[in-house]
Amino acid sequence: MDATGWSRGLAVEVGGRDVVSHVGTAAVRLLADRVGVTGALSKALAGTRQFPLHDRGRVFTDIAVGIADGSTRIKDIATLADQGELFGAVASVPTAWRVLKEVDAERLTAVTAARAAARVGVWEQIVARHGRIPPCTVAGRDLGDMIVIRLDASLVLAHSDKEKAARTFKKTFGHHPMMAWCDNTGGLLAIKLRPGNAGANTAADNIEVLDAAIGQLPAGYRKKILVTVDGAGASHDLVDHIAELNEDPDRQVYYAVGFDLDERGRQAIGKVPGRVWAPAVDAEGEPRDNGEVAELTGLYRTGRARDQLKDWPKDMRIIARWERSHPGAQLSLFEQHEGFRFQLTATSLPDRNIQLVEACHRVQARVESRIRCGKATGLRRMPSKSFAVNSAWCAAVALACDLLAWLALLALDGELAKAEPKTVRYRLLHTAGRIIRGQRQRRLRLPENWPWVDALRTAFMRIFALPAPT
Repeated sequence: MDATGWSRGLAVEVGGRDVVSHVGTAAVRLLADRVGVTGALSKALAGTRQFPLHDRGRVFTDIAVGIADGSTRIKDIATLADQGELFGAVASVPTAWRVLKEVDAERLTAVTAARAAARVGVWEQIVARHGRIPPCTVAGRDLGDMIVIRLDASLVLAHSDKEKAARTFKKTFGHHPMMAWCDNTGGLLAIKLRPGNAGANTAADNIEVLDAAIGQLPAGYRKKILVTVDGAGASHDLVDHIAELNEDPDRQVYYAVGFDLDERGRQAIGKVPGRVWAPAVDAEGEPRDNGEVAELTGLYRTGRARDQLKDWPKDMRIIARWERSHPGAQLSLFEQHEGFRFQLTATSLPDRNIQLVEACHRVQARVESRIRCGKATGLRRMPSKSFAVNSAWCAAVALACDLLAWLALLALDGELAKAEPKTVRYRLLHTAGRIIRGQRQRRLRLPENWPWVDALRTAFMRIFALPAPT
């Protein structure tokens, strides 16, 4: 058998203007139009300077669509322009640059408002298709109508001199954006680009991003919120701010944040009787082989030292978890002595099931998966030397992440609805097709032998069926 025989008789030629690539990306672009993002951005970015052929909102949306398609540079908007038979007139690379340069702080606020306005209709359509906004599931339990916002920061390396790039805590060089992700829908609600030396627990940044994230939620979904932050990002000011949000009687914002294992924590752990510890639970709600949890709140609130949480909100609870340390784990002297790794969680969740409460914070690790998807969707590098342009790029990244999340929730099923961006691009967005013209129409003909062609066709049909924006 000739292992190389597949290429026998194969010839290559260039021809046929009706052949187009990246046809699945047209579904993402169509989705942006149908849910009203493009129109809202057109109004938000309108100004005195006019581009003869290109609307600013259209250009900004196309930059985001290109990022969803896999773009890592502003010049990659040419990927859409090169498929003119499908996408029509697309802005040039210089025009895309000019649009991003015009998105100053004021217009960035307008872009944020446009995204929030479009999200209202999108969430209505999600409810129409699924019956409700997807619930956050923890330890096999549905958290119901609670919207979960997960805050975290991540390093973005810079390999050239960029404005406000700085040495990071990992001794690399770049930026340190702060993000807020919606655990229910997978969308990137808010992002703030920051210098590389910005701290993960800079309270002002956390508070700004959290407020922006809540502002992205449709009004009816701001009534019951859980905010989670890991120990590196937690701060007293952030917890106090969340407590202040509850002064609105129509809103309840809970928190679950990492808490320092200091001397008072070590003393409290040492006083917990063995019988009080309960097994930690896994993703299905079953007891884990490694790990137990116990509540320490009473030990913090009473004793010779009196109330050691008096400066914190009155509803704060402290939950401890231990697990056997993994080889190579960095342990404190206390943990080395005890032989276990300890972690503390501060929370205002009122549930009596401390195993569930502890798990609500432990799954903060999900945000790492979201960030990985974000870095696969334009966040791995900043394209410009200008900090303002890179901030506008981050806004486009947030829109791109939203568009992919909305595509999954409104148009996809099964594995594809849960797939990461790389898989969605390979199976759907980068599919090739042919434009057929006739009877004053264009028909996009998809290859019938492509394994995911039915899913792609169904996605188009579902997006076409969405109500037109008002």
